[in-house]
Amino acid sequence: MTNTLSFGRAFRLTLLSLGALIFLAPYIFMISTAGKGQSEIFTSSLSLIPTQFFYLENFAKAFGRVSMGQLLWNGVIVCGLIFVIQVIIAIPCAYAMAKLKFGAARLLMALVMLGLLVPIHATSLPLYVAFDSAALLNSYTALVAPFSISVFAIFLFLQFFRAMPDDLIHAARLDGMSELGIVMRVIVPNAWPAITAFAIFSVVAHWNDLYWPLIVVSNQAYATPPLGLLFFRAAEAGDDYGALMAATLIITLPLVAAFLLAQKRFVEGITMTGLKG
Repeated sequence: MTNTLSFGRAFRLTLLSLGALIFLAPYIFMISTAGKGQSEIFTSSLSLIPTQFFYLENFAKAFGRVSMGQLLWNGVIVCGLIFVIQVIIAIPCAYAMAKLKFGAARLLMALVMLGLLVPIHATSLPLYVAFDSAALLNSYTALVAPFSISVFAIFLFLQFFRAMPDDLIHAARLDGMSELGIVMRVIVPNAWPAITAFAIFSVVAHWNDLYWPLIVVSNQAYATPPLGLLFFRAAEAGDDYGALMAATLIITLPLVAAFLLAQKRFVEGITMTGLKG
């Protein structure tokens, strides 16, 4: 019996390690290529460890050929604004649908589910025409406004709030709190696991988004990190894959660090909202 359990555990660990290696392989190759020179990158032999380390040279090129600091700052501003606005709108909406009784609750739930099916690509043309007519292209407004309402956030918080005990809200009402006060002083303090989980989804999605910034931004001053890589290649670095991988590594490191810091809260939020894989 013990041997069977040991074998099963070893098999699961091997399977999980293999899966992790497959998912990490692109990142491993990116780190490896960031430290290689041009001649070594284009050789027929495959080696993960560079024969000569060009990390300093490639990272210097990455910072020198584009304004890497501006790209990262733009990414922080855009992702931060989108996330904050999404949470400010989604939490009251989800609270109303989860805890308040009104006739249109089921209709609103159906609209939320339908909203999950509509991708940004379906609305990109009318949005572009609207921003162009309003002279808002090449601005933070054009990058942030289309994502200010997140139906996924509403759905995620709705599932979380439904699991919260009604007695907690009834007690707050007996103490004389308004519905807005309940949201601010009762709901939000207890919703941090769900907020953290959604933060990971939101930041990763919009930090890595290339489609919409490519449409509305042509000025490097407003370029987000993925769009900045295109400008990086246009800056006579299209064939300098060592420097390009170094730039990509710089852009992806903040996401990796943020996920590792919020990993515990992320798992709690996903578990408590019932969105288990």
